[in-house]
Amino acid sequence: MASVNKIIIVGNVGSDPEMRFTPNGNPVTSFRVATNWRYTTSQGERREETEWFTVVAWNRLAEQCNQFLTKGRLVYAEGRLRTHTWEGQDGEKRFRNEIIADKVTFLDRQGNAAPAEEKTQESSTGEVDPEEIPFS
Repeated sequence: MASVNKIIIVGNVGSDPEMRFTPNGNPVTSFRVATNWRYTTSQGERREETEWFTVVAWNRLAEQCNQFLTKGRLVYAEGRLRTHTWEGQDGEKRFRNEIIADKVTFLDRQGNAAPAEEKTQESSTGEVDPEEIPFS
């Protein structure tokens, strides 16, 4: 039976993107995106909750995100969800959910939105070795 791992978010970039290179020279960019959920309680009080996501882009998409995204920009990101786990220096198990992007659209660009899409080598050859990722 087929399975699906797809996530789509629209939110604001929380800090300037960080681009690094793998030992093989492949560019990889990560950036944080905040999404907001607004609702009204049963008592009529308006509330807002913010959820943070780490988005990781590879190769040409990584270069485009690094070049065009800055803190505060509105962005659409689409990709697959991946959980990264490790043991901290204190011995505690830690984890972080990441969106491995295959499409990013810069929504608040002057005039038209600018789509950026990547058909990554990673998606055609399988997983990237976690040791090859230059940041955690």
